[in-house]
Amino acid sequence: MKTEPQKEHRWLDQLLGEWTVTSDMPTEPGKDDGDLDWIERVRSLHGLWVVAEGEGEMPGGGAATTMMTLGYDPRRQRFVGTWVGSMMTHMWVYEGTLDESGKVLTLDCEGIDFETEGRMTRYQDIISIKDADHRHLTARMLAADGTWKHIMQADHRRRRSS
Repeated sequence: MKTEPQKEHRWLDQLLGEWTVTSDMPTEPGKDDGDLDWIERVRSLHGLWVVAEGEGEMPGGGAATTMMTLGYDPRRQRFVGTWVGSMMTHMWVYEGTLDESGKVLTLDCEGIDFETEGRMTRYQDIISIKDADHRHLTARMLAADGTWKHIMQADHRRRRSS
């Protein structure tokens, strides 16, 4: 079986490469007390999937590694993927859409509510393309009161080879 990449798969190609990631990574939700400096390497799996592996130091938590996969499911007409990190046991499963501008990918998922023990809630990771060498990630969660709460943001800047 051979599947040809579609325009949505090609959209993901702009994420390829090596990136320096800086972030306001709180050690507790709602508490802006740490900065994150990471490296993220993004590669393609034959034009249908991208795999992003990040590594760096967590504020107050030591070394960590993350792995994200993103692809596009033409049958569901949705971007799909996963995210895992060495700092937790939950696998985040994404389903998302691209906005009309073609610059903002919103990925919906469900995960543990870090504020309310035993509760699951909805999350969104929003990837905004600023230009060919800069993208921005915003993460937010649906709070118990029904409002979206900002939990972190990160800037990804393409690294230049020396």
